[in-house]
Amino acid sequence: MIQGEIVEEKSMNVAEVKEELKKIKKRDKELGFRANKTEEYLQAACKIDQKRAKELYEKLENLKIPRFKDIHINKIIDILPKTIEDIQIMFQGYPITITQENIKKILDIVKEY
Repeated sequence: MIQGEIVEEKSMNVAEVKEELKKIKKRDKELGFRANKTEEYLQAACKIDQKRAKELYEKLENLKIPRFKDIHINKIIDILPKTIEDIQIMFQGYPITITQENIKKILDIVKEY
């Protein structure tokens, strides 16, 4: 078995993963078992295309919310929460506190998508 080394660790949203799988499929002509399963999942779960996901990422990043990192932004893009409660539940697993004012700003931006 080939041993690899981690060159870079980066958070990605499902739209980016879907595009990367397309590139791999084009390059290799065929995906492996796990990649095929991932592709099937992404077909069902991905609610947004890469262009719109990138626009949403930039808008959320421009909010300049304290301690708000790319992993949080990508989670919002993956889930596309519809209510304040959805956002609060989503962030329960992270050591971050977001004010109600910032949650409303996030929700207003996400509603456009």
